[in-house]
Amino acid sequence: MADIDDTVVEARKVCKFFGKFQALADVDLKVSKGETIVVCGPSGSGKSTLIRCINALEQHQSGDLVVCGIPLSGTRASIDAVRRRTGMVFQNFNLFPHMTVIENCMIAPMKVKGMSRDEARATAERFLKRVHIPEQADKYPIQLSGGQQQRVAIARALSMSPDVMLFDEPTSALDPEMVREVLDTMVELAQGGATMICVTHEMNFARQVADRVIFMDRGAIIEAGEPEAFFSAPRSERAREFLAQILH
Repeated sequence: MADIDDTVVEARKVCKFFGKFQALADVDLKVSKGETIVVCGPSGSGKSTLIRCINALEQHQSGDLVVCGIPLSGTRASIDAVRRRTGMVFQNFNLFPHMTVIENCMIAPMKVKGMSRDEARATAERFLKRVHIPEQADKYPIQLSGGQQQRVAIARALSMSPDVMLFDEPTSALDPEMVREVLDTMVELAQGGATMICVTHEMNFARQVADRVIFMDRGAIIEAGEPEAFFSAPRSERAREFLAQILH
């Protein structure tokens, strides 16, 4: 069991509504430093909403959410503080099309962390090497494949040296042959000790690197456990139905 000081994300009875629709229902979750958590479940189960609340892209209405020791209270100061400590990788890359690859990776360290241009460039170059595309530094996103763009997005997030990386279905917009290169990058990060919360349907990835699998349905965490137990003997009927469909 991790010490309390190792807790990077803690949610207690977190609820989120969109109008009358409850997207998150009393979610309890604790993520420790160095853990890789895979969040799975059917469409509309609240997976993406959960990590968007962790990064303050959505504001929860009740319950407590503490990220990197910072209570997310809805104030601009708490939101900015949390975003400086978290890295987010989106489904559709969200790169700036008018900037080169390396400029995409440099802008946040310069604007948010006050890095000099030279320091930001050195940091960006280091992380582009880490995701195995340093040769693409001076190209524009439109010149890259989808898999390469997503690896740029990962490098951009890493350039902020975040305490936790959040992935929102990072392979779902990719052609099948490009999925592997992105997953390989994520596997390397996990094996390197990064703290990661990944919303994904890539169950082989979950089997390979997840410390825990979280299964959600209708805004609630239905079950959570180690991958071997989850895949071999899911406790809930809903999880068994989900796995029967997705592993078909």
